[in-house]
Amino acid sequence: MTQDLRPADHVVDGPDPDLAADVAASLRAIPDFPEPGVVFKDFTPLLLDPALRDRVVADVVRRRAGSADVVIGIEARGFILGSVIAHELGAGFVPVRKQGKLPAQTHSVSYDLEYGTATIEVHTDALRPGQRVLVVDDVLATGGTAAAAVELVRRCDAEVVGVEVVLELGFLHGRQRLGGTDVHALLVD
Repeated sequence: MTQDLRPADHVVDGPDPDLAADVAASLRAIPDFPEPGVVFKDFTPLLLDPALRDRVVADVVRRRAGSADVVIGIEARGFILGSVIAHELGAGFVPVRKQGKLPAQTHSVSYDLEYGTATIEVHTDALRPGQRVLVVDDVLATGGTAAAAVELVRRCDAEVVGVEVVLELGFLHGRQRLGGTDVHALLVD
């Protein structure tokens, strides 16, 4: 288990003061994945604990209730929490997929990762103009994926109300790529 994680500053005074520590204890670091030199922060053990997963979802719902019409989950781990958060918010859910995975006409955005490049897409008719959209993913690293998702929302003429992640790799400064977007991370490494 990783022990170098700390709660994000703005979470400490929240209604679940033990949440960040409990989530940090559930994460595991996988060295050299997906390539040498990268330490992958795996949050799948969190999913094995229904009570902890529910606490994470409740934390987001407490903060975002009434603010989003639609939740976007970024492939693949963003699908997991994003769809549950959408359900709890009473909001729609839209998957943002890797290039070539969606069957209808799409908007596409390419971006840099800490270990390469990628392209993500959303159906052109997935969002209506003016809809309020919450973007959900597991990790904010370089910010490329989240910034691309924000751009996809804007191409649909919808409004990004925020980005929610479980873990932010602060040393990669990904938040800077999101400009004035409201970003919330439960943990910062």
